[in-house]
Amino acid sequence: MPEPNARQTVYCILQDIQRYDTYSDVALNRWLKKVELNALDRGLVTELVYGITRKQRLLDALISQLARKPLEKQPRDLRIIFSIGLYQLRYLDNIPGGTVVYTSVELAKQNGLQALSGVVNGVLRQYMRSREKGDPLKLPDSVPQRLALSHSYPDWIVEQWLTQLPEAETEQLCEWFNRPPSIDLRVNIQQSSLEEVETALSEQDIATQRLPHSPQGLRLMEKVGALHQLPGFEQGWWTVQDGSAQLVSYLLDPQPGEVIIDACAAPGGKSTHIAELMGDTGRVIACDLHRSRVKRIIHNIQRLQLTSIRTRVDDIRQIKDLTGKGDRVLVDAPCSGLGTLHRHADGRWRQTPELVEELSQLQQELLNAAAAWVKPGGILVYSTCTLHPHENERVATQFLNTHPEWQISPEIPSFATPFLTPEGFLKVWPHQHQMDGFFMVAFNYAG
Repeated sequence: MPEPNARQTVYCILQDIQRYDTYSDVALNRWLKKVELNALDRGLVTELVYGITRKQRLLDALISQLARKPLEKQPRDLRIIFSIGLYQLRYLDNIPGGTVVYTSVELAKQNGLQALSGVVNGVLRQYMRSREKGDPLKLPDSVPQRLALSHSYPDWIVEQWLTQLPEAETEQLCEWFNRPPSIDLRVNIQQSSLEEVETALSEQDIATQRLPHSPQGLRLMEKVGALHQLPGFEQGWWTVQDGSAQLVSYLLDPQPGEVIIDACAAPGGKSTHIAELMGDTGRVIACDLHRSRVKRIIHNIQRLQLTSIRTRVDDIRQIKDLTGKGDRVLVDAPCSGLGTLHRHADGRWRQTPELVEELSQLQQELLNAAAAWVKPGGILVYSTCTLHPHENERVATQFLNTHPEWQISPEIPSFATPFLTPEGFLKVWPHQHQMDGFFMVAFNYAG
């Protein structure tokens, strides 16, 4: 292999992703551990890998329009080099076009594509000439297809958003999910305070902003490098949790001394938040199907120094001994993650309408099973980090239709007003609220 540099590393990572269907974050982390790069080059590698993965549909369309051969007839490694060059030319204004062309041609020469280096040069220079006259990307007339191609999504995702939002807002949502994600912290009020964490970060010149809907939430306003090196991490002063995910525990509203069951708990963000809100009293039962994921819950419990949480490895659809034991039960269900596409570069390409339907059925089963754990007069909260109605509104409505003893809780917390839907559900739209997309609803059990 040629001597590793930033672009060579990107080339190797994209090869792994395409050859072995590796997740982009897994491939990126593996390679960044293998090669020695300075901080600037590591940043460039991260930008290129995630950016190219998100924009692959758009980049493929450009390659098809600029190259002489159809995309499917070009060598895969050549398409990777085209993508690396075109992404830089289109999205990275701080790199001169001549540098992009030179490094892309060298990349071809170094990786057995010497004979095609002239093609690389020609395609990239053709893009630069075309760009001087306007955007060379040719878009279809259909609104869903135009938005999907220009922002690089599968058609079906954009079509689904258009059933819920006007065209202009759908485009804003598409743009929002193509931005780098922000990092929010949730301060552990058992070990620290919002003010103490703010001060500690400020002393290291790290700017933060309080989250308007979470009393424990701080947003980091800049890139900070390794999070575990920030002040307060080892002491358990805070944990990483997006602002919208923090809202779920406030909706559940756990009280000191209660028994709370978190049905799908890994990696433990909401279980630990629940324990904090209860003053680490009472009992939190954190369940998950996979032992490896439960280990992550235990790790977070230990770092945050919480004592009220107990874990168990189990399929919640088979659990009988918790029937009628929970004052409050949370079902933060496995979902398609269509509200967190900015955090998972390849998420948009890994989900399908068929998978959404499978998840919807699973979510219904989990909600039905967990409902049996709630005491009469108790609370059941259902939440997801997706924006698809089949996983959200439809699941909640079907639950109500088949469980007449349940109703949507009429008590709306003060934070909930901006997210309230006409049906009484809460839905966080990222482009409106600047947080991950989330759905949540609280049910009352009349018994």
